[in-house]
Amino acid sequence: MFGFILGTSEGRKILSLINKYTDDIAVTTATSYGGQLLKEFRIKNLNTKPLNKEEMINWIKCNEINILVDASHPYAQEVTKTALECANELNIKYVRYERQGALEDISGEDIIRVKNYDEAINIIKNIEGNILNTTGGNNVSKFLNLDFEYRVIHRILPSPSVLAKIVEAGIKLKDIIALQGPISYELEKAFIKQYNVKAVLTKDSGIEGGVLEKLKAVRHSKIKLIVIEKPRFNYDLEFNDEEKLVKFLVKHKL
Repeated sequence: MFGFILGTSEGRKILSLINKYTDDIAVTTATSYGGQLLKEFRIKNLNTKPLNKEEMINWIKCNEINILVDASHPYAQEVTKTALECANELNIKYVRYERQGALEDISGEDIIRVKNYDEAINIIKNIEGNILNTTGGNNVSKFLNLDFEYRVIHRILPSPSVLAKIVEAGIKLKDIIALQGPISYELEKAFIKQYNVKAVLTKDSGIEGGVLEKLKAVRHSKIKLIVIEKPRFNYDLEFNDEEKLVKFLVKHKL
């Protein structure tokens, strides 16, 4: 059986393509919302909760998965690390679908690249003005109690659980924007103007993640774009195209 770890919008296309050949597939997503988006597809087993290593090993064994396709979000570092370890321990084939970044070949003095949140925060502390954080709600605690004279505004998904989590962490309601993407260039400009933003913090989540619209708005507004770069892993099998991925799977399994 094929096992798919899905965490990006490309997951729907991957499933639509593989369903032309088989429904002998198991899928795991990190959220029930992610699972709801896949209801139209033929899936024998669908898990909609995050899996730790032990749980992922059980999921693989219970579904008799022998090819594991990791199409998790490019910044879901722990998920990919766990998937690689599980595949190695169970001696099954691991295949990575990696969404390509949109900023990898773009340079400029207005783009500041950092490896992690700690480096980003060191940059932020030296910027005179408000910051728009568009990297989600999982790391907001890192922005609390900063020696920073200005505001950090956090743009998150309009999920009650995410909103509750970051408010409980100590983020003020006035510093939260809850909005489902994709965000247009015009709206990005409006946020920058409305909140008097001097830098936007982002991940390079590819064209689908709207990062080019952010860059365009940043350049129009003559401010900075701080980019947390993608974690790097070494993969034996990596695809960046959904159709090529499915052709490989069909050739090696069916």
